[in-house]
Amino acid sequence: MPDRTNVPFTPITGVRDRRYTIRYPFAADAELTDMQSGEKVEGVTSDISLGGCFICTSKALAVNSRARLKLTRKGQVLEALVIVRIVKARVGLGIEFFDLESPYNETLAGWIDTLRRTR
Repeated sequence: MPDRTNVPFTPITGVRDRRYTIRYPFAADAELTDMQSGEKVEGVTSDISLGGCFICTSKALAVNSRARLKLTRKGQVLEALVIVRIVKARVGLGIEFFDLESPYNETLAGWIDTLRRTR
């Protein structure tokens, strides 16, 4: 059996996980509009948290793009300004919310509260 006491420690490197809140499985229709180019991207969310969501779409915006997001689910609408944090080619976009106005903040909190109770 090899002696493991002399093996140097190698730290794991990579991208730090930026998630600060619990993500919940969640499906809503999503429409993103890039604030610089006006390009529109449509898709469906796969999960959501108080800090952002993941949108499944074959089209992509660039990382750090700022966009307007509109989520629609069961007649409820959430609109927010967002930043694209992660792009997975042909899979989707990781989105961070950075500006939610009061009525939409309440909508998001209601969705999350419902998801917490059903978990």
